[in-house]
Order: sequence, then structure tokens, then C-alpha cells
Amino acid sequence: MKIKLTFLVIFLLSAQAFSQGIIRGRVLNPVNNQPVAFANILVLNTELGAITDEKGGYEISGITPGLYNVRASFVGYKSSTAFEVQVTLARAVQLDFELEEDAAELSEVVVNSEFTRSEETPLSVRKLNTNEIERYPGGNRDISRVIQALPGVASTASFRNDILIRGGAPNENKFYVDEIEVPVINHFSTQGSSGGPVGILNVNLIKNLDLIAGGFPANRMDALSSFFEIQLKDGRRDKMATQVTVGASELTLSNEGPLSEKTTYSFSARRSYLQGLFRLLGLPFLPTFNDFQVKTTTKLNAKTELTFIGLGAIDNFALNQDIPKDETEEERENRLYLLDVLPIQTQWNYVTGLKLKRFRENGFWTFVLSRNMLNNQSFKYAGNDNSSESNLLFNYKSQESENKFRAENSIFGKGYTIKYGVNYQYARYFISDFDRSVLSSSGQVINVESTSFFNQYGAFISGSKNFYSNRLLLTGGLRMDGADFAKTASNPLNQLSPRISASYQLKPNLFATANAGIYYQKPPYTVLGFRNNAGIFENQERDVRFIRNSQLIAGIEFLVPEKNRRFTAEAFYKKYSNYPSSIRNGIALANLGADFGVIGNEPVLSNAEGRAYGLEFLAQQRLFNNFYGITSLTLVRSEFTNPNTTGFLPSSWDNKFIVSLTAGKRFGKNWEVGTRWRFLGGTPYTPFDLEKSSLINNWDLRNSGILDYTQINAIRLNPFHQLDLRIDKKYFFNRWNLNWYVDIQNAYNFQAEQPPILIPIRDDAGKLLVNPNDPSRYQLKLLENPAGNILPTVGLIIEF
Repeated sequence: MKIKLTFLVIFLLSAQAFSQGIIRGRVLNPVNNQPVAFANILVLNTELGAITDEKGGYEISGITPGLYNVRASFVGYKSSTAFEVQVTLARAVQLDFELEEDAAELSEVVVNSEFTRSEETPLSVRKLNTNEIERYPGGNRDISRVIQALPGVASTASFRNDILIRGGAPNENKFYVDEIEVPVINHFSTQGSSGGPVGILNVNLIKNLDLIAGGFPANRMDALSSFFEIQLKDGRRDKMATQVTVGASELTLSNEGPLSEKTTYSFSARRSYLQGLFRLLGLPFLPTFNDFQVKTTTKLNAKTELTFIGLGAIDNFALNQDIPKDETEEERENRLYLLDVLPIQTQWNYVTGLKLKRFRENGFWTFVLSRNMLNNQSFKYAGNDNSSESNLLFNYKSQESENKFRAENSIFGKGYTIKYGVNYQYARYFISDFDRSVLSSSGQVINVESTSFFNQYGAFISGSKNFYSNRLLLTGGLRMDGADFAKTASNPLNQLSPRISASYQLKPNLFATANAGIYYQKPPYTVLGFRNNAGIFENQERDVRFIRNSQLIAGIEFLVPEKNRRFTAEAFYKKYSNYPSSIRNGIALANLGADFGVIGNEPVLSNAEGRAYGLEFLAQQRLFNNFYGITSLTLVRSEFTNPNTTGFLPSSWDNKFIVSLTAGKRFGKNWEVGTRWRFLGGTPYTPFDLEKSSLINNWDLRNSGILDYTQINAIRLNPFHQLDLRIDKKYFFNRWNLNWYVDIQNAYNFQAEQPPILIPIRDDAGKLLVNPNDPSRYQLKLLENPAGNILPTVGLIIEF
């Protein structure tokens, strides 16, 4: 009996020990990739911890499943904290740390790095980790929506992911994944811009995201408003792991693990079923998207690391001409209008890239080789009748492909850093464009097919140095860029980009920061490769320029590391010049981009100017006592000149003020509730020219109204606000985890005002009515176009 009882006790104790979580990983010096031996790893607010071995490895066991902050530290190094680490029973957490050497002597003031302040960009940097992205209310696991909680970030009131940073247009942002540029980040992306309704990246595989909204590092080029630095997780080194996510509109499968002793992988594939859902709802458009994502990391030896990434997406957009039951008159009018204007669209894109990192004792070389391609095709027939080519309104197809190489050398000394490098890019742009809709403005049908080739080249050097016992950090850089798309642009000396930043420690954890810089961005390929019917590349002949942006930023930052809090305030001023403007419409292209289609496929002049200025405030509470939150307030003005108007006028991104409040609370038994509330000032818009629009010849060609560009952004919409809620519940089992969630967007069903749409009046048979007083015109009317519905989403995440 005693023997049986003893075995029972041993079994119960073993089961209890087995039901505890594990964190294991490595601690490395990012400068030379050497392991940091004897570093302390502590699970905060617990008694649990470990010390790394001679190879930098560690393991912490006996952890109750839950969410923890974990800190790594060692004498002579800046400490690093991983926030919101999810511990489960299904598998050990793989958590690696990089500890940077601290240039300060032990007796000197040590800069706290709990929020990972960067020497290259000591200001205007906002950071999010994977858990912050995954459980963000209303984000639906989409990065582009999650960052809308950060200061300076605005968005449109529609369902699109247009990212507007500090009053800039959506195409002024650049995205890097593991230091490899990814030009297209959204499904159904607007060519010549960056927005779209759904993000491509799978949140499951993201480790961190940095938004750099100003003070750009010199090794980044070709953007005016922001850079996104996204770091993907390395695959697991111990064993394979799988995650399945079932949402209201998509199914995602993720898998990761070791391929060999030196190579790990992670992979993700997603398939949407929006087409079937929209058909059931009776919507006139049927979108379908698919995407994939892969990463491999190979440790060739102790000093050499090779990373490969591949991203891709396939998007299809069809029309649904079925008539819904119980359709109201207003719904009928809106459906028929959308069927008249929406094209049938196919789009696909991909990025592949290799990054080789070669370490040495005082730094490393980084070599990046990548290729990306975007294929965009759309066409439209009058009345959606493709029985005759005479009904073809437009047929557009284009391809953008880029081959890129970049080499950078990073040198780290005692209290200083030096970086320099070069980059080269070879691009091909193909376009086949037939368009009758421009007859009303240009007087001729567009019918061109052409291929353009472009070379772009650049170089940079930058450095940073600490002074006054590490209280003052100065960072400076200079880059120059050139391209052969026009005469002025071909000389890199015409695009010199100096920049300087300063950060001064006023008190422990209180910093004053400032930056001044000049940045350049080439116009989109749709502008550079535009060719008229005579075969002339008009914009190249007009010497189209790089867009120039001069920026000034100043701010303060206060950290409360013991409570994981951060407070910042920044003022910014941005001055644009050489911005392309449309010759046809007399409007700066900076006002375009928050819609589907193509931006810039027309003759332009580099003669528009702009300015954006404002104040930003941020209060961020990372997980502390089971609570987290972000409060941000932005006061911003964005204005541009236009050729057919005088002076500066509000741009399409002039929100004036942006408020975002996000908070969440973790409760017992692994329940979590989060909420977000946004308030944005109304943006201006340009009204329709009713006289031109109503002409039968014009309407038959365009199936939509013509804007009155003599009244550019003359009318302002009402403010927009929205409440989003999310509830999560997690279950931890010995071999698998289960997480279900409910995400409710626009919980109180706010109807955001949008510009009205102009539609023709029809008879009962759907025929357009002619104006009885003027037979040359249709009868038109303005229809309200509110955006906003309660959008509940139920999701299921299974890990094993």
C-alpha cells in the first residue's frame, strides 16, 4: 500500500512539474555575434531566473502559463527587456536577447534602455512587439491597423489601411522586413501609393515593429514620412511547431522549426473566403486574397549568418451582378453605381531577398540582395457587357520589377559608431494602357504600350558619438542618391541629404531630442514610365525631379522603467518641394492615394510645394500589474499648393487633430479585455463639377463624376470617431494551446461622413434618365456615402 501511495505521489508531482512552462534561449552581443556568458535572465515580478552558460544559453523552467516581462542584464552592457512573453505548456518559449555594450564607465550615468533607444534614431521611434500587435482591439491582427494607435498616425474612415504619417501621403512610407525592402504591404494595393484593405504580413511570425517617423537613419532612402522596420521571428531550433488561425474572413496556417543544426525556418500561408461571405451578404464586389511568407536563417559559422525571406500575395476582384432579395431603393442605386464604376481587377506581387551578415570583433558587414515585382491588371466594359470590344472603357496592365543590392559596414568603437555603404537598383516598368475615360479632359484616347528601364544608385556615411559622460549623443549622416529617369536626377550631387540628431540627458530617464534633415524620394514608376500616344516619355522630357522634404523635429522623452512607462512630446515641421502635379487636373499628386486604382499614370510637372507641421504627445504603459495602454494626441496641419489655385490649401490628409486611446486588462483564468477609441478631425475633399459630369458623352466614358479642381478640398467632412473592443480567452494544455477571441470594430455603429457619390437617376428598368430640359445631359443626384458598420469578428487560434 505504501509503495502504491509513493508511486501515486511521484506521478502527481511529475505531472505538476510537467505542467509548467519553460523559457530558453541565447544572449548575444549584436556587434560581434559573441555569446554573453554569465548574464542574468529574470522573469520580472517572480523569483524565477537563470544565468547564461559559456555559450550564452540559458533555460528557466517551472513557470506558470501566462504573460511575463523578461529582462536580460550584465555588468558593462545595457539591459534589455522583452515585454509580454507568452508562456504556455505546449512548447518552450524561444527567447533570444541582444545586449549592447555600454560605453559609460560604471561611475558614470548609464542610459537606461528599457525602451531600446537607438543611437541612429534617438527620436520619433515607436515600438510594438508581437503580443501588442496580436491582441490590439479592432486591429484584426493587421499591422497597418495596429499602428494607428501611435501618435502622428492617421487613417481614412473607410475600411482601407492607408497610413498617413504626420500629414504625409500614403506613398511616403517605406517598409523593411529583416532589412529587406518590401514595397507592397497590403492586398489590393493602390499602385503608386501604399494603401489597401488588408495587410499581407502574418502577425504570428513578427517579433518586433519599429515605426520611424522622423530623424531617418542615413542607410534608409526613398521615403519622406516614415520607415517601418519589421523583424520576423527566427524559426524554432528545438522542434517543429504549428499554428492554425480561423477568422471570420480567412484561414491561416503557420509552421516553424529546424531544417538542420544550422538552419531554421518559418512559413505561413493564408487563404481568404471573403468572396463567399460577400456573395451571401449580397454585396456587388467579390474580393479574394491569398498570401504566403517564408523565412530561413542559417548560421554558416560563428561569424557568418545568412537570412532568406520570401513574401507574396495574389488578389482577385470580381463583380457580383446577382440581385439581392428585399433590396431597398437606396441600396439598389448604390449597387448599380458600384457595378458601373468598379473594374475587374487582378493583382499579384512578391519579394525575395537574401541578407548576409559577416561579423568581426568591432562590427559587421551587411550585404542585401533582393528582387520584388508587382503585377497589376484591371479592365472595365460599359454596362459590364464584354460581348463587344466597342464597350471597352479601359484595359490597364502594368508590371513593376526591381533588383536591389546594398552593402553596409558598421564599426563600433568606444562611445562612437560609424557606418557607410552603397546601394544600386535596376528596375523595369512595363505598361499597356487603353483608356477612353480621359477623352473629356485630354481630347484623345490613350492607347500605349511601353517598357522602361531605370538605374538608381546611392551612397551614405553616418556616425554617432557620446559626449559629457554619455549625457549628450550626437548623430550625423550624409547620403546622396541619383537615378537616370531624368537629367537633374541623374546627378547625385543634386540630391544630397544631410541630417543631424541630438539627444541630451537632462536628468536620469529624461531626454531632450532634436533633428534636422533633408530627404528625397523618387516619384512612382507610374509617373516615371508614363508615355503618350506619340511614344514620348513626357515626364522624363520635362525633367521630373526627386521629391524633396526638409524636416525639423524637437521633443522631450521621459521614461519610468520600473513601471514600464514612457512619455514623449514632439514638435515637427516638414517642407515639401518638387512634388509632381497633374497637368490634366492641376492638382498635386500628394492629394491622391486613398482609393483603389492607379496614381500618377499621366503627364506631370515637378512644381507643387507643401508643408506639414504639428505637435505629438504619447503616454505608453507596457504590461504592468496586468494592465497596458497607449494614449496619443496629434495636432497637425497639412497643406499643398496646386497649379490652378493660389497659395497653400489643405491637403487631403489635413485631419487637424487625432486622438487615440487604447487600454487593456488581463484577468484571472487567462481572460483579457481590450478597447480602443479613435477621434479624427474631418478631412477636406473636392466636390464634383455637376455641369461637366452630367454631359452624356462624359458620363458614358467615365461612369462616374468629374471633380471640380477649381475647388480643391473646399469642403471639409465632419469628425470621425470609433470604438473597438476585443475579448480573448486562452487555454493551455500539455501539448497544445487554444485561444478564441471576439473583436468588435465600431461597437456603437458610428456612421462616418464621406464625400458623397454622384449617381445617375434611373427608371424602373435601370435605364439612365436624360434631362428633359437638356437632351445632352443625364439626370444626376448626390447620394450620401457614410462609412461604418458594426463589424464583429470571431476567431480561433490553435497552437501545437
